[in-house]
Amino acid sequence: VQLQASGGGLVQAGDSLSVSCVASGSTFSLYAMGWFRQAPGKEREFVATISANGRIPTYANSVLGRFTISRDNDKNTVYLQMNSLKPEDTAVYYCAARPGGYQYDASDYPYWGQGTLVTVSS
Repeated sequence: VQLQASGGGLVQAGDSLSVSCVASGSTFSLYAMGWFRQAPGKEREFVATISANGRIPTYANSVLGRFTISRDNDKNTVYLQMNSLKPEDTAVYYCAARPGGYQYDASDYPYWGQGTLVTVSS
């Protein structure tokens, strides 16, 4: 499966931003999807994941209550709505796919998009 993320940009603290990821090349509804992020000088970290049928979203504590992951299996797209953004949310955001159930570890995801940069200014 090929993944193409988009929607990043420069925003101010407190603003909202949505990033999306379009999948192609395979049956999207068979894959759990995840969002991860990597800030400069830091390791890639888990942000959110959603089950293949879209019924089970899960979030990192750092974004719980501010970010929402969703998917549209008819459009082969997963979304990450980010509200109340903070400067510490600044990172390259990656979407990832894995067949079957969702996981929280990046090493469990064999397919990755190219990343989209989100910068939050204070």
